[in-house]
Amino acid sequence: MPARLLQAALANRPLTALGGLLLLGLGGWALVTLPLDAFPDTTPIQVQINTVAPSLAPQEIEQQITLPIELALGGLPGLVEVRSISKFGFSQVVAGFADGTGVTDARQHVTERLAQVGMPEGVTAELGPIATGLGEVFHYLVRSDDPARSLEDLRTIHDWLIKPELRQVAGVAEVNSWGGKVRQFHVVVSPERLARYGLALDDVVTALVQANRNVGGGTVTEGGVARVVHGQGRVGSLADIAAVTVAGRDGRAITVGDVAEDVRIGHEIRRGAVTAGGQGEAMLGLAFTLMGENPADVTVRLKERLAAVQSALPQDVRVDVLYDRTELTAQVIGTVRHNLVLGAVLVVGVLYLLLGGLRAGLIVAVTIPLSLLGAAVGMQWLGIAASLLSLGAMDFGILVDGSVVVTEAGMRRLAERRRALGRALT
Repeated sequence: MPARLLQAALANRPLTALGGLLLLGLGGWALVTLPLDAFPDTTPIQVQINTVAPSLAPQEIEQQITLPIELALGGLPGLVEVRSISKFGFSQVVAGFADGTGVTDARQHVTERLAQVGMPEGVTAELGPIATGLGEVFHYLVRSDDPARSLEDLRTIHDWLIKPELRQVAGVAEVNSWGGKVRQFHVVVSPERLARYGLALDDVVTALVQANRNVGGGTVTEGGVARVVHGQGRVGSLADIAAVTVAGRDGRAITVGDVAEDVRIGHEIRRGAVTAGGQGEAMLGLAFTLMGENPADVTVRLKERLAAVQSALPQDVRVDVLYDRTELTAQVIGTVRHNLVLGAVLVVGVLYLLLGGLRAGLIVAVTIPLSLLGAAVGMQWLGIAASLLSLGAMDFGILVDGSVVVTEAGMRRLAERRRALGRALT
């Protein structure tokens, strides 16, 4: 079969040249559009199911949330394994699927099964982002030059100003917040005051939930003018929270301020912290790319959007980039370029010495870029990203081994024919 292909190529030289040009064009397009990354993402297809239940202990999390979810996922098409972890107030179940399973199909199957799981009141299971651990491409710190600026302020600035902007960047799967303090409004209820008014803690919770909302009341038409009726009940300050009515006693309204020792601004229960540069705690942001996206392009877009967001932040707040995947990718590209160029030069030199001619060495060496372009076309078609493993470890000896044998045989036969022709002429 190889001999027939070689004969066909020699017999149809214009067609062979056209095929070579076509390979050059397709290969060049594939190299330009091929996703670039420092290392290949070998993460299997998996779906994360995260559930937050702040009031449940690890044992209750396992019994009421994690175990029912695991049982509900059994028998899904392509399901390979199910892993889980149960912590205080948090459950995570990871469903792994066989290679070739579409991630959207896997998430759809998991979503349908989750609808059949009975969760504790007020608890909802959510799917994790369409990303992998190797999709973590951008790290940055939110700092302040003002000593009066607290970690709570930095976390609020990140969650409400920086994070929403970065989430709009094309190719971003998720932006996570690490460190800082999540602002909360705390109502410290006095059990003695509750008992004095004959109330329970549930009464306070119900009153706060029902009072903190806006409702519509339709319209009132008068003189040909329609006025919108709107009941505004959302709280806007600590005083509004303290003024919420819990119940009525003897014609008097019992408010939250009557049954609470204090109404103040606090923060969510912390389960970890971030430190940086030996300067104490800090606020860290992490951006993840969607599966299948080009990490280099996404990182560039994140840097551009972050520079635009910086101008809208308070003057004392700045964002310092800690980790940028493009820098690592650039170093990898430099390593690959060095390996390819140096390897090609060495191959041409060795072939020149072995074959005894520069033209023969160049004929064999041309198979190196053609093989690279052909591999790029195949990687683009199969969705494989270019990385140090896929490009930098190319074995030139294997690429040119067959070409050396064919070229050497051809050169030898050509020399024999020339000698035979010379003897015939003499």
